[in-house]
Amino acid sequence: MENKFIKYGMMFMAVAAIGLAGCGKKEEVRNRIAIVGSSTVFPFSSVVAEQFATSSGNQVPKVESTGTGGGMKIFCSSTGLSGVDITNASRPMKKSEWDDCQKNGIKDIIELKIGYDGIVIADSKDGAELNLSRKDIYLALAKQVPIDGKLVDNPYKLWSDVNPALPKTKIEVMGPPPTSGTRDAFVELIMEKGAEEIPLLKALKEKDKDAFKAASTAIREDGAWKDMGENDNLIVQALTTNKEAYGIFGYSFYEENKDRLKAATIDGEIPELHKIIEGKYPASRSLYFYTKKANIPLIPSIKDYLLEFTSAKAAGEKGYLVSRGLIPLKAEDLAVQAKIAASQTTMAAPKE
Repeated sequence: MENKFIKYGMMFMAVAAIGLAGCGKKEEVRNRIAIVGSSTVFPFSSVVAEQFATSSGNQVPKVESTGTGGGMKIFCSSTGLSGVDITNASRPMKKSEWDDCQKNGIKDIIELKIGYDGIVIADSKDGAELNLSRKDIYLALAKQVPIDGKLVDNPYKLWSDVNPALPKTKIEVMGPPPTSGTRDAFVELIMEKGAEEIPLLKALKEKDKDAFKAASTAIREDGAWKDMGENDNLIVQALTTNKEAYGIFGYSFYEENKDRLKAATIDGEIPELHKIIEGKYPASRSLYFYTKKANIPLIPSIKDYLLEFTSAKAAGEKGYLVSRGLIPLKAEDLAVQAKIAASQTTMAAPKE
């Protein structure tokens, strides 16, 4: 009899253990989509998250603004439910980021382009007009500049030191930190292109691409440039009190604050919607988000989120994101992205 009780007791304990194990497994289930990344894409992603939740009945995805670079690090750091599902980006994924993802077991990644943006240099509505070339911007903000045939620490204090046609005002620019996709786009589209216009640096690029990259992308650290974090509102607030300073941010944010800001021209072009779409504005860029395909079976609502974001009602020419400042893709290009979202087609490795 005693053996019988022991036998049933052991069976009960075994069943209880299985039940507890099942409970533990249940606690690992995460129904809420986790999104990080670009501060530029953040407002668009947040609106899509709300619309997606309203129309589908799913939980509103958690969206955090960490900057493009910061988002990529988080995205590539872990697999499964312990990590995030999606990262927003205001530039394409880099080869080094792809390699990090692959190394950490994140093999299949879906890349979706959602629209365009432009990099804007602006000051207060009451500030001076500024007509800049990319060469002017490079000379004003580079850590080192060519003088007498060699690179030296940037000595320029006034805009007029860079170009006599510019105002005799202190060079003071506020912009995003190195983790920001806006910063990446700024150095790639403006700083590097401006450096290429200088014969010494053009020759350096042909001789040593790495040395050119270092020289053309390093921002000065003597106070002429000030990192303002991922919050563009801080830049706008600072510009309203300092009429001689300039700020750098995405076009969509500039559009929201046009009543308080005035954009500089870059190579003779002012930032306008149609010029950015057509690629005529020299500081135009594409916006993206990246999804772990392996997480879709774990959180099936991710697929509906991808379809919502790439739908015409959201990202189309008359979509609700346009009213929030997104510069849309052409209809045929958006249709391609919607097809990628529906089929969950994964991207190839970036070339650089």
